[in-house]
Amino acid sequence: MLRVIAALLAVSSCASIAQAQTATSPPSANQPIFSLERARTNAGGTSPSIESAAAGVRSAVAGRTIAGLRPNPEFQVQSENVAGSGPYRGTRSAETTATLALPIELGGKRSARIAVADSRAARAQIDAAIALADLNLRISQTYITAAAAERRVDVARQQASIAGNAFKAARTRVTAGAGAPIDQQRADVLRLNAEVGLERAIREAELARGNLARLVGQPIDGSLDLGWFDRVGGYGPSRPVDPSGTLALAAAQADLNTANAGVRLAKSQRIPDITISAGARRLSETNDTAAVVGIAIPFPVFNNGAAGVSQARAELARADANRRLAIIEAEQAIASAQAELANAAATARSAGGPGLAAAAEAARIARVGYAQGKFSQLDLLEAERTLAETRASFTDALAAYHDAEVRLERLTAPAPEIGGR
Repeated sequence: MLRVIAALLAVSSCASIAQAQTATSPPSANQPIFSLERARTNAGGTSPSIESAAAGVRSAVAGRTIAGLRPNPEFQVQSENVAGSGPYRGTRSAETTATLALPIELGGKRSARIAVADSRAARAQIDAAIALADLNLRISQTYITAAAAERRVDVARQQASIAGNAFKAARTRVTAGAGAPIDQQRADVLRLNAEVGLERAIREAELARGNLARLVGQPIDGSLDLGWFDRVGGYGPSRPVDPSGTLALAAAQADLNTANAGVRLAKSQRIPDITISAGARRLSETNDTAAVVGIAIPFPVFNNGAAGVSQARAELARADANRRLAIIEAEQAIASAQAELANAAATARSAGGPGLAAAAEAARIARVGYAQGKFSQLDLLEAERTLAETRASFTDALAAYHDAEVRLERLTAPAPEIGGR
């Protein structure tokens, strides 16, 4: 009865494996490889973060236009000596004055506003570049996860095939009387576990591929570039990278420029503006007309702008400190990423080079020796376990290497050239 139940479980597992493999059958060879660069390009055209950054740039450009506008003139109409008593009853003694008032800004307020708006527009462009770099990093990491998942499916499929062959060999030896029945049972359990592992790897690959498709905004219509995933570069020591031209430093410098312009604007606000007016007055009683001219100058008694200048200078000091802090943090982050990249590259070369070849050869010898009765099943299982762990380590090392690579790429992304006006 136990053998019948085991046989039914094996048949059921094989059926589910076949169904899962059919659901995740590899793309047609005629379809192009869906590369990382293609994923980045497609995601950049549909990402909400890019749309938000573009809207921010448009808003900053509009703010620059507003900053360059002059104050609007004001038209005033005033009527005196109306609706009173005695001779001022009705409008017989009305004096109507029509005046056009023109505010005049002093102290360079307009140019100071334009300087602030220009620095904010530059910051918006840098923010747009940061949004694109962050999106590329997210796309890259999702792509790496999907490629690693597909590579793990290949490894799991190989292990399932090896476990199936090991089960057949154990069954042959038991049938021939050269092995104990426990060897066949142990090999059967390992075969079933390998098939379950393959199912799990296929589901994880489907999930990773679906996440990539959702992030890109379209179905993945080709196979991922596993050739790129298997390549490891970075030979030799890495050179130090100057963070001065990176996005992080450009953003900090843009904030410092805005704070500088803010100090200039606060100083200009301390100089009061004047308003010049000119008009005409009509006297209804005599039907005469006279010119009216005037000038208005505010008297800064309660607010002379000193507090605004102090606030702007404090913002400038904070922006300068943040810029210096950004330099330190960028240098540390780049150095750490370079070290992680070098370590991951060394691990990947070791796991995928001599280590993997030695493990594969040891497993091959153990299979042949076990089939010929020269090795025990425990020796075979140990060799197969070592091979499986080495393959898994190689895939993990490749994923870690590419992840460190794209993180370093993000940290060293160059700042865009801000166009002048």
